[in-house]
Amino acid sequence: MSTLRKRFWKSVDIVEVEGGFAVQLDGRGIKTPAKTALNVPTRAIADMVAAEWDAQGDKIDPETMPATRAANAALDKVQVQFDDVASMLTDFGDTDLLCYRADGPEGLIARQAAAWDPLLAWSSSRFGVEWVVTSGVMPTAQNPETRRKLAAHIAGFSAFQMTAFHDLVSLPGSLVIGLAATEHVAPAQTLWEASRIDEIWQIEQWGDDEEAQNLAKRRHQAFLNAVRFYDACE
Repeated sequence: MSTLRKRFWKSVDIVEVEGGFAVQLDGRGIKTPAKTALNVPTRAIADMVAAEWDAQGDKIDPETMPATRAANAALDKVQVQFDDVASMLTDFGDTDLLCYRADGPEGLIARQAAAWDPLLAWSSSRFGVEWVVTSGVMPTAQNPETRRKLAAHIAGFSAFQMTAFHDLVSLPGSLVIGLAATEHVAPAQTLWEASRIDEIWQIEQWGDDEEAQNLAKRRHQAFLNAVRFYDACE
């Protein structure tokens, strides 16, 4: 038996409100799960949210509404615990995927270097930081000054940007890739592929399975959705 709610509106409109825009269904504003008015800071986000509601069929399927879910999260979660989220994302710098290299075989080492070294070089230049790169899985502490500088940059995001940034960092497991995505250092697809070098290598050696493929597709789409949402914040 389906648990999806039925569509109850006919028209979807966008109106200007104090501080941004609201999406209305039959003239009534949308509420978040915490009953907060779903007001967003930019017209681009409002357009994305409105398009998702307008595209719903007879039933409302939240899985087809990534922008709406992100806006809900920004208002109900990130906005009310902003400092904790910022600190958690800064922590990814200590375990950044790009700083932990394979010690063999040579083919994998070369792939990692080709994709990851330019991103680390960009971030070092952009933020004035130095990365400690190691081989293996043993944790290696980064310079406290690196953390301080990156934390200061991250603290400058809005709640809506931070919501997208959460996925841009956590999905690839890399603070550097997340930062690169926010500044369009490389196409989103290229950045995502850089995060999967180890996975692709293992697939080439041992093969893949359907469950892993489906999970990879969902994570890939979620990353692309986060890029679109972040861009719409500006």
